[in-house]
Amino acid sequence: MKIELYIAQLLYRYQCVTLPGFGAFLAEIQSAQLLESSHSFFPPKKTISFNPHIKNNDGLLANHIAQTEKTSYDYAVSAIEYEVLNWKKALHENRTLSIKNIGILNLNTENNILFTPNEQTNYNAKSFGLTTFVSPAIKREIELPKTEVIAEIQKTVIEEEKPLFNFIPETETRKNNSYLKYAAVFVVGLAVAGSVGYPLYQNQIASETLLVETAVQKKVQNKIQEATFFIQTPIPAVTLSLKSDSKEAVKLPYHIMAGAFRSEANAQKRYNQLVAKGYDARVLGVNKNGYYPVLYGSYSTFAEAEKDKKEIIETDNPQAWILIQSL
Repeated sequence: MKIELYIAQLLYRYQCVTLPGFGAFLAEIQSAQLLESSHSFFPPKKTISFNPHIKNNDGLLANHIAQTEKTSYDYAVSAIEYEVLNWKKALHENRTLSIKNIGILNLNTENNILFTPNEQTNYNAKSFGLTTFVSPAIKREIELPKTEVIAEIQKTVIEEEKPLFNFIPETETRKNNSYLKYAAVFVVGLAVAGSVGYPLYQNQIASETLLVETAVQKKVQNKIQEATFFIQTPIPAVTLSLKSDSKEAVKLPYHIMAGAFRSEANAQKRYNQLVAKGYDARVLGVNKNGYYPVLYGSYSTFAEAEKDKKEIIETDNPQAWILIQSL
């Protein structure tokens, strides 16, 4: 049996998948990343690590194999033990072990296990369809400020006006005073024309400046409209309801198992024994295999369940184990 397939399936749903007698694969959620230096985007993902010190059977992997293969829980446990022996043998003989879609295990000189995760597989189900991509840098046009545009227009107008004042030749020979009179009249006429024409130039400058400002504003508005979108048909709100039973309003995910009985009477008998010992025991409804599970108690966190399980193993039942149910 290739149990790496079942381990990979559970890593999509849980943060800890224990291989009894070998170690545990841990999944930690990593947020999306954006590297501005390389313009690269990385979606959210689960980073996989390996802890060789977590070896106790929490029942998660065996229960998943039993349900998938439609076999008994004891057979699943035996299959896991056999596969663990093969893994240990391959690791000690070859000093390395490749686990498909999960990673590679290596033994160092001190016989400690080193784990290298497979970066090609993303076990974050919420990131399905998202991949890493590189976006090219955006090249922006450099536009002159409005003050520089106006200064350029005014400079052009002044340069065009300069020849008007050099129209009268300085080398002209004045034969008599009548020429001076005509020249004076001509200069006065030019002055009047300049006093009338200069405001026209100013009006033209103002008009061109207004056109530049209008074009800039229009371009900015177009960019804003391109970057704005509205959801015409918003997704309807989802309402969740929680089931409750006779003892608790919210179903807890972690349970310490005391046993599973084919007879409801035997399950009730075991339940009465646990209650007499002071445990907050429960009897679950019959499962699909026809058994009545009996619990020492249910917990909201794995740490609480693990703490009480150790105490139960030492004082009452060495075979007690933790059942994990997804909510």
